[in-house]
Amino acid sequence: MAKEQTIPVVDLRDFTGGDEEKRNRFVQELGDALAEYGFVAVEGHGVPRDLIYENYSNFQRFFELEEDTKKKYEDAENGRRRGYTSFGVEHAKDSKKPDLKEFFHLGRDLAEDHPLSKRVVANIWPEEMPELRTKGLKLFEAMDTCASKLLEAFSIYLGQEPSYLPSMSEDGSSIIRVIHYPVCEGFDEPGVMRAAQHEDINLMTLLPESTASGLELLTREGEWLPIHAIEGQMIVDTGDMMRRITNTTIPATTHRVVNPDGAPTPRYSMPFFVHPHPDAMLEVLESCIGEGEEAQFEPITSEEFLMERLREIGLKK
Repeated sequence: MAKEQTIPVVDLRDFTGGDEEKRNRFVQELGDALAEYGFVAVEGHGVPRDLIYENYSNFQRFFELEEDTKKKYEDAENGRRRGYTSFGVEHAKDSKKPDLKEFFHLGRDLAEDHPLSKRVVANIWPEEMPELRTKGLKLFEAMDTCASKLLEAFSIYLGQEPSYLPSMSEDGSSIIRVIHYPVCEGFDEPGVMRAAQHEDINLMTLLPESTASGLELLTREGEWLPIHAIEGQMIVDTGDMMRRITNTTIPATTHRVVNPDGAPTPRYSMPFFVHPHPDAMLEVLESCIGEGEEAQFEPITSEEFLMERLREIGLKK
């Protein structure tokens, strides 16, 4: 029997191709789910499943390379914002124990004459595997398109113009993080897991179906709720940047990836972290300040906020 999802499920086609009633209902259901859970499952997202699994297959071969080969593509000086990050480097903000994972970052390729080309970290492509660039950028484009539609709908929910959030993320520092959670020692060590509890840094995260389950969110009641990896669903959550601009009305929900039960198997996932333009000002929206309330956060640029967080999780000194 197929698993039933544990969080609300919406269909993006209701927004992109539906009538006014369906569009309005989608906006409300998307926003209400994110306001309540910080998470929602999206069907009809338009990212081809074969493209997702081509990238899983390609990156599985990359992670199987020798350690010395992979480490050629690790850029600690730039906070590992592109290229490879070794196993055991990253830890959750409030944990000193490293997560049981290795990963690879890729972002948008900017032309040399682009105004941001000197400020946005350039991609790092392994010379041994040119297919990583070809298929990786196709996936980035598909995920970026999907994200823009979701941000448009969510802008409407927040009482803003439809272009508000999409324009903030246009040419932004969004990245795909391809994660490999290997079978390894440490599953039984107290406090160590594939990804310790944390909140995302960015505006919104899109997670295409992972190769195995393991993701859990922390509910308002303090209980861990498993989120299933279901074919055709994109798991979407909001991060600290969204929490900040909405004055905490939209949560950055704590979540984790638990160690496997029974005979362990590897797990691969590819979250797409939607980041704003580096100069985008993270400023509390007036529409999110209730009567008698005040803004809880001072304005800060997205780049300043990102650098602060990268230091907290061990990716940048």
